[in-house]
Amino acid sequence: HPNPQKIGQHFIGGDEGPALKGKEHVSLAEGTLGISMRVFVPIFSETGEQLGAVAVGISADNVKERVKESRHIIYIGVGVGVLVGIIGAILLARHIKKSLFGLEPHRIAKILEERNTMLQSVKEGIIAVDKEARVTLINNEAKRLFKKSGLEEDFIGKDVELYMPNSRIKEVLQTGEVQLNEEQNIYGITIVTNRVPLYVKGEIVGAIATFRDKTEIRKLAEELTGIRLYAEALRAQSHEFMNKMHVVLGLTHMKQYEELQKYISGMVSEHQYEIGGVMKRIKSPVFAGFLLGKLSYAREKNIKLIISEDSYMPEIDDESITHELITIVGNLIDNALEAVTNCEKKRVEVKIQHGDILTITVQDTGKGIQEKEIEELFTKGYSTKGDNRGYGLYLVKESIQRINGEIHMHSLVGKGTTITIEIPKGRDERQI
Repeated sequence: HPNPQKIGQHFIGGDEGPALKGKEHVSLAEGTLGISMRVFVPIFSETGEQLGAVAVGISADNVKERVKESRHIIYIGVGVGVLVGIIGAILLARHIKKSLFGLEPHRIAKILEERNTMLQSVKEGIIAVDKEARVTLINNEAKRLFKKSGLEEDFIGKDVELYMPNSRIKEVLQTGEVQLNEEQNIYGITIVTNRVPLYVKGEIVGAIATFRDKTEIRKLAEELTGIRLYAEALRAQSHEFMNKMHVVLGLTHMKQYEELQKYISGMVSEHQYEIGGVMKRIKSPVFAGFLLGKLSYAREKNIKLIISEDSYMPEIDDESITHELITIVGNLIDNALEAVTNCEKKRVEVKIQHGDILTITVQDTGKGIQEKEIEELFTKGYSTKGDNRGYGLYLVKESIQRINGEIHMHSLVGKGTTITIEIPKGRDERQI
């Protein structure tokens, strides 16, 4: 006992009973030192006979004091912990926000939705791969083109080379070089593709390929070419008409009615002769209208464009064939007109003959072309006239191939160039 005077006296508290019966227990009771928390443990002899019990206690006041002292430490610890947590949370939030380019979660979600919508709505197929050339993204248009070629697999997570062995995406990943307007065959479908490496902090982390069906691109290019040809013809006719109206207006103001009558009569006769001659020889109204537009355009440029007297073209039932012919002849006439622009003799002649084959010849008096350049003229993008040129004859070649025709070019430097198109009659679906 802490107080030696208590030794030998009876135990106070009344909670020692269980211990004297051989049981350990804990209790809260009032003893000689006041209310305390006490633990009782019985003591046994070697033979197992209980000799007594030991009680160990601590004053409740001391416990309260210790708790009170510990409470301050706990408060300080909690406060420091909360402060450190807040500072850490702020720093972590700033780091995360910086890595997310300062965007809030709702903004990130919106951007992701917008990106997915754009990817799925564009008319180009898109495939993205990681640095191991595994597909990470593929949009709906790419799936459509693959399905068209017979591929309906789930590409995500798989090596792109398993399905597109000639994709050359791995080459882009290795070299980091951009590949633009490359033609590629996917199980019978020719596509035009662009391959670009993806960089993050100066390191290549993947690549993206965008592509379209070459047939669709060609169709669009031909439509644009046709529209351009029609627009130029219409502009030329409009300009020519305005010039004639100015003459009529001038003669009217000067009251030169006799001269006005002669001018109008001559203009009408010339117009009727030209229209009548073309319509008589060219039975396709669309193609005839196209040639009349070219005649007006040539007059505006002070170039003599002649439709040969013995030319003849029957009416064509298939509109697609008419469109192909307009693309072919339109580009050839444009090139011929451009070739003679700076020449002393400005003459272009078009001759159309119909027999076992449809033969169209365009001849000009331009400067001519060297023999070594003739083959290259039909290569996409090749031109001797500067940048952003060299697509007209390429489209001509493509159109001729689609209707199983042939093209022949003969040129003499300083004399001029003659281009002949031969289209077989009644082959496949054509109605020539």
